[in-house]
Amino acid sequence: MLTFNAEHGAVLLTVTLTRMAMPPFLRALREKVGNDLLVLPTVAGLVSDDRGRILLIRHTRDGNWVLPGGCMEPDEYPAERLIAEMREETGLDVRPTRLLGVYGGAGCRVDYPNGDRVSCVVSLFSCDVVDGTPRPDGEESLEVRFFSEDELVSLNISTIGRTLLDARHSAFQEPDAQRISR
Repeated sequence: MLTFNAEHGAVLLTVTLTRMAMPPFLRALREKVGNDLLVLPTVAGLVSDDRGRILLIRHTRDGNWVLPGGCMEPDEYPAERLIAEMREETGLDVRPTRLLGVYGGAGCRVDYPNGDRVSCVVSLFSCDVVDGTPRPDGEESLEVRFFSEDELVSLNISTIGRTLLDARHSAFQEPDAQRISR
């Protein structure tokens, strides 16, 4: 058992790390395949404040910072899953505005402490905040905070988080990035 005491900014939360919640469909699949590598569709949201700072969460799994998001469930629309994940992990209601890209590869690989291995295929969306105040949920997020570009350099950001943050620069330069209508 590992305990983090998060003291960045105004948010303070002490959480003892436990086993992450797993969707029932994934639990059933894991019962069949064990810890074998799975390819899973996921979503992540990129939210900036009026000062251009990027919203990250400090994950309960390992204490690293990452963009908010999560695993798709059967028959879900990616934008709807993202809205739910953002509300759960950050306390914010968001509106996805643009699909920035779909990412995968070694930079999107996650090896969990229990031995589960996942290769994520991440749909990264830019989002506008509609309502809410940033707050951690204590189950998946220890902290929720906006960071400047300078602050991002020295943070402990997960591999997948760094991959997506690095990719965002090219995504905003692509004129044909998909606009979200849902």
